[in-house]
Amino acid sequence: MPTKLLLVHCTVPDHQTGARLAETLVSQGLAACVNITAPVTSVYRWEGKLESTNEHLLLIKTTKQQYDALEAQIRAQHPYELPEIIAVPVEQGLGGYLDWVEKCTTTNS
Repeated sequence: MPTKLLLVHCTVPDHQTGARLAETLVSQGLAACVNITAPVTSVYRWEGKLESTNEHLLLIKTTKQQYDALEAQIRAQHPYELPEIIAVPVEQGLGGYLDWVEKCTTTNS
């Protein structure tokens, strides 16, 4: 059964940028939790040129209700001209965890 939750993927150029963004999102109640991965290599085409860059991936747990504000905050703080912001609906999960995400993102809104 679909839930009200989203898992948002966002890449950042370094751990420091990811930590700063994660702290903002969680402290403002826009996300319940943000995981910052070890460096990943992203291969992509930008302005007609093939690029390869080391980045960190943020896995952001939020709700559909908070998505617009979360996206706006990422865009305001993100150093990239066109940041990756991809929201994936959460279809299922541990009930207690899903409730916790929802609670964390509604108490500060």
